[in-house]
Amino acid sequence: MNVLNSIIEQLINGLRTGSIYALIALGYTMVYGIAKMINFAHGDIIMVGAYILYVFVSLLHIPAIPAVLLTTMACAVLGVVIEKVAYKPLRKAQPLAVLITAIGVSFFLQNIIQLIFGATPIPFGSIIKIPAITLGSITISGITLVTLIVTTICMVSLTLFINKTKAGRAMRAVSEDKGAAELMGINVNGTISLTFFIGSALAAIAGILFICQYEALKPTLGALPGIKAFVAAVLGGIGSIPGAMLGGILLGVIESLSKAYISTQLSDAIVFGVLVLVLLVKPTGLLGKQRKEKV
Repeated sequence: MNVLNSIIEQLINGLRTGSIYALIALGYTMVYGIAKMINFAHGDIIMVGAYILYVFVSLLHIPAIPAVLLTTMACAVLGVVIEKVAYKPLRKAQPLAVLITAIGVSFFLQNIIQLIFGATPIPFGSIIKIPAITLGSITISGITLVTLIVTTICMVSLTLFINKTKAGRAMRAVSEDKGAAELMGINVNGTISLTFFIGSALAAIAGILFICQYEALKPTLGALPGIKAFVAAVLGGIGSIPGAMLGGILLGVIESLSKAYISTQLSDAIVFGVLVLVLLVKPTGLLGKQRKEKV
C-alpha cells in the first residue's frame, strides 16, 4: 500500500509540475502556430513575472491577489512590446534571423534583471497560504491544489476562447493562411499581438506558480523551465494547443517518476530521450498534423 501511495503522490507532483510546463508550452505553440516562429525569449517572461511579483509583494506591499493581476498584465504588455519592437520588423525575414533575435531578447531580459537586482538569488516566500488537504493516506499541498485548479481554469478558458470567440476564430484563420485571412478583413498584426499578449499572460501565471513552489529568484530561473516547456510543445505537436497541454502534463509526470524511482541526475536525460523516441515514431508530435507546404 505504501508503494501505491508513493506512486500516487509522485503522479500528483508530476501533474503539478506538468501543469506549469503546459501553461508555458501554450505560449510557444500559439506563437508558432500563428507567427510561425519559435519565441525563445518566452521562458524569460516567466522570470520577469517572478521578479515583478516580488517587487509588488515584498517591496511595495501590495496584497497578493492585486499583485498577481498586475503582474499578469505587466507581462502580457511586455510580450506585446517585444513582438512590436523585436519580431514585427522581421516578419518577412529568414527564420534563422528571427531565431537569433529571440535568443538575443532572452539574454537582454536576463541581463537587465541582473543589472537591476543582481545575480545573487533572492529568497521569496510563497504567496499561496492554503493549507494542505489529506485524502486517506495521501496529502496534497496547498500549492499543488492551487496550481492544478488555476492551470485547469486557464486551459479550459483558452480552449473556449479559441473555439467560441470571434478573436479566437481570427487566430485560427491566421494560423491556417495569413494572406487569405487578410483578404477576409482580419487584422493580422492585431491578431499576432493578441497571441503574444495571451501567451505572455499565461507565462506570467506559470512564473507565479513556479516561484511559489521553489521560493527563490535568480535571473536564469526561466531558462530550464522554458526549454522543458518547448520540449513539451514539440512532444505534443508544435502548433497544437491540446498537444501543448498533453505534452506538458506527460513531461511533468515522466520527470517526477524518473526523479523518484530512477535518478534525479538522469531525469532530464530521460525526458529528452522520450522526446527523441516519440519524434522517431511520430515526427509531428503526439497530436501534431502533417502540413503540406505550397511552393
